[in-house]
Amino acid sequence: MKIMLFVRFIACFSLVIAVVAPFTFLVPKPLITIVEVAVEPVTDKVVVQVVEKVKVIEKPLHQVNLPDFAAIYDIPTKKRQFFGFVRPAIEAKNNELAEDRSKLEHWHEQISLGLGLTVEEQTSLQTLIKAYRINKEASTLQQINDLLIRVDIIPTSLVLVQAANESAWGTSRFARIGLNFFGIWCYRTGCGMVPGGRNTGAKHEVAAFQSVDAAVSGYFNNINKHNAYHVFRTIRAELRAQDQALDAEILATGLLPYSERGVQYVLDITDMLRHNQRYFVKPASQQQTASAD
Repeated sequence: MKIMLFVRFIACFSLVIAVVAPFTFLVPKPLITIVEVAVEPVTDKVVVQVVEKVKVIEKPLHQVNLPDFAAIYDIPTKKRQFFGFVRPAIEAKNNELAEDRSKLEHWHEQISLGLGLTVEEQTSLQTLIKAYRINKEASTLQQINDLLIRVDIIPTSLVLVQAANESAWGTSRFARIGLNFFGIWCYRTGCGMVPGGRNTGAKHEVAAFQSVDAAVSGYFNNINKHNAYHVFRTIRAELRAQDQALDAEILATGLLPYSERGVQYVLDITDMLRHNQRYFVKPASQQQTASAD
């Protein structure tokens, strides 16, 4: 009986030793590792300067009360207001050109019949010859023929869409600051606004105008006088010779030199002509006012 108790004691003791023994030889590890970081004193002072970029607001170079087209978010409303704002100046210029052209046609008929011009008519003719840079050495009949190619209207719809295209519907910097709705350049220092992306060495500026009438006149003078638009004027003269209407889309093909984009520019203009037909019609209120005048 004693032996059995001793055996059981030995067995239990052995079991305890077997369980505890492996852990008696382990090196205990700390539960938290403390890392000491030596902080060196700051010897160099770092100064950070925050430079705030001040936005320069350009003042308009004109006294015209220009509508804030950028604030008009409804597209149809913006188009109507923009066209309504520019249209009167275009129509006034076309009326002026139509009157001058009527005189030229009358003078052409008189000279063709062997009749002379009055002193007043001669003076008016010389004014046009100078304005349109017609050859002073040519015969009077030739001078009138050359003038008839240059002194002519441009369809209002074509002028309207070019103004919209070039000025981003009246919201561009050049339209707001200088009333330049047509991207017209000038080459005298201080004649307008310096383009932001102008190449180094270039001296051109974007012309600034004092009125919408002056801006529109600048456009008409460009098309009717500049050598770059000889093809445009030739197309127009050919339509006249065939008693055809001055179709805006046909005439637009003569505007290749107007933009560096060339053919794509012409396609954009013709596309705008097709998609804005409903806005070319003068509002009834304006038509009544014109009739009353």
